[in-house]
Amino acid sequence: GTLRAGEELWLVNEKKLQKVLQVSLYMGATRELADEIPAGNIAAALGLDQARSGETAIDTTLKDKEVGAFEQLHYVSEPVVTISVEPKNPKDLTKMIDALRKLSIEDPNLKVKINEETGEYLLSGMGFLHLEVSLQLLRENYGIEVVTSPPIVVYRESVRAASQVFEGKSPNKHNKFYISVEPLNEATINLLASGKIKEDMDSKEMAKILRDEAGWDYEEGKRIIAIDENLNVFVDKTSGVQHLREVMDTVIQGFRLAMREGPLAHEPVRGLKVVLHDAVIHEDPAHRGPAQIYPAVRNAIFAGMLTAKTTLLEPLQKLDIRVPMDYVGNVTAVITRKRGKVLDMSQVGNVARVIAEISVSESFELASELRAASAGRAFWGTEFSRWAPVPDALLTDIIMKIRERKGLPKQLPKLEDFLS
Repeated sequence: GTLRAGEELWLVNEKKLQKVLQVSLYMGATRELADEIPAGNIAAALGLDQARSGETAIDTTLKDKEVGAFEQLHYVSEPVVTISVEPKNPKDLTKMIDALRKLSIEDPNLKVKINEETGEYLLSGMGFLHLEVSLQLLRENYGIEVVTSPPIVVYRESVRAASQVFEGKSPNKHNKFYISVEPLNEATINLLASGKIKEDMDSKEMAKILRDEAGWDYEEGKRIIAIDENLNVFVDKTSGVQHLREVMDTVIQGFRLAMREGPLAHEPVRGLKVVLHDAVIHEDPAHRGPAQIYPAVRNAIFAGMLTAKTTLLEPLQKLDIRVPMDYVGNVTAVITRKRGKVLDMSQVGNVARVIAEISVSESFELASELRAASAGRAFWGTEFSRWAPVPDALLTDIIMKIRERKGLPKQLPKLEDFLS
């Protein structure tokens, strides 16, 4: 096909008609206008403002036919560093909000949200350098100077063992939920992260994949009723509980709310299997509303987490460094000093390639330290590697710092806090 200016296209994912105002080709950093772009070229189309990364645009004559879309883009990385931004000039606030929205469209790994308690605009990216580049684009492309807070590394809460079954009671004591938690295995987390397992897929198909690829029991796999965005699953193992079906949506929402802020430091929970074993539900709808169900579900989950070797997961970055052999010792010393680990090392001629893993929380000022250690001769790239448990020696200190930053009580939560 050929793409021409003035033509209308149908956006498959958005289900909208959009008009192409201009077509052009990129020649290096410049954009050259053209009347039409034939097939085989990488083109720029102006006017498709509703399109997002992964969109499929087709001819309008095909919109009512079963035309498959391109597969959605999947990102293996997650935003793990957050800063708050505000314009130097308060008059630029509206302009800044619009610019941040556009930046997040251009770069799906950049997340923008508002802290509802403080009114701050929060920008989250995959590392310090990612956010630095984004702020540079904000200045150069949109002419906005901003003031930023010190970067905050985002952690996840998880468990390392299975818990016993805990009873969660509603505030009015009329509803009871019997829940246990356990960690998901790595194979299950990978299936969820890759999108191979989704909440809305057929339960039998889901159970078959989990059985064959992650070692699940087939019957248990069929009973998964919710999967949240941080890769946690909710399994309903109950049978014949009166009135449970009527409140199940509220129970699932209670599960999602609990997964957003865990018990240790109100950080998101990751890689958790929550199992509902039994429940007692009050027959009167007035006594089983969200205000009763949410705390009951949350308290049982949190009690389970606190007895299942709960921990924080920290994001790790993978470093791929190329450096002259003379400076390898200096570079590996920087990595070791920052709680990093050298995974692999190879040599081609006089240049060494060092593959290493380092905690994102330790990577602040990494660029300047690597340059200093190698006299500016090291070249490196970074990418998100994985989530890993925080070393036990640092765990309490990190939890207390996060709790202090969030204005939470300066003591670790106890099991009794969630049992009534």
